Amino acid sequence: MRIKALLLAALVFATMLWGCSPEPTAEIAATTLPVYQFTLRLCQDTGIRVTRLVTESVSCLHDYSLNVSQVRAAEGAQVIVQSGMGLEDFMADILADGQIIDSSAGIEPVHCHHDDHGHAGHNHEQDPHIWLSPEKAKTMADNICQGLCKYFPEHRDTFQMNLSGLLADLDALQAYGEQQLAQLSCRELITFHDGFAYYAEAFDLHLVKAIEEESGSEASAQELIELIELVRTHDLPAIFTECNGSVSAADIIARETGASVYSLDMAMAGDDYFTAMRRNIDTIKEALG
Repeated sequence: MRIKALLLAALVFATMLWGCSPEPTAEIAATTLPVYQFTLRLCQDTGIRVTRLVTESVSCLHDYSLNVSQVRAAEGAQVIVQSGMGLEDFMADILADGQIIDSSAGIEPVHCHHDDHGHAGHNHEQDPHIWLSPEKAKTMADNICQGLCKYFPEHRDTFQMNLSGLLADLDALQAYGEQQLAQLSCRELITFHDGFAYYAEAFDLHLVKAIEEESGSEASAQELIELIELVRTHDLPAIFTECNGSVSAADIIARETGASVYSLDMAMAGDDYFTAMRRNIDTIKEALG
């Protein structure tokens, strides 16, 4: 009886330890929606688990900081996939000693086109929002694939096969944008976020002005006058805010000029990169068609 009691106690103790053990961490952690979705596609049929670190609806990561669970996920991952070009500066301490796949490798950056409001010390010289160009997104996907092949060589063939399908989808996205936006009556943009330079380049649009505006640091009266004049000079039918950004200055300009205000998505958060990108294309067509 004593032996049975000891065995039972040991079993209960082991069960308690099992129940209190931390959940297993992901083998790969990806920072934002685009790199997460590309990595997830590439890892199909490999058994490799991928988690996304930034899941909130955010328009930029200038002042972002990871919460405790996100830090644990990043520190527990075998590999971290980042977008690159300084977008993940907030993770510098975590990235310093880890195995990193930088999806921006080899991509020629463009300079930001913005007047900065509210980001003192964060006036980036290069624009990190490379995924908004389907062609550059293809380079990102290829970079991620090469990194995965390096760290998980046993799945090389699967990664390469999955890459082919992902690149085909990105080609289809580019073709959709070109077809939908081919006959626009206006190809000029004023945006209230500094991240749409690659998007404009991808679809032959001209970014006249980009204003980086946050609540409490809106455009000045002088800047509003300048923007109103730009809208009138270029006879713009619409101006564009970012779906998670401030709309205060845009609303003032709309009242003064009669231009409509539309919202674009950075495709950095949310549920699906391709849905966000196609929605942006459809919005541009409706606004400027």
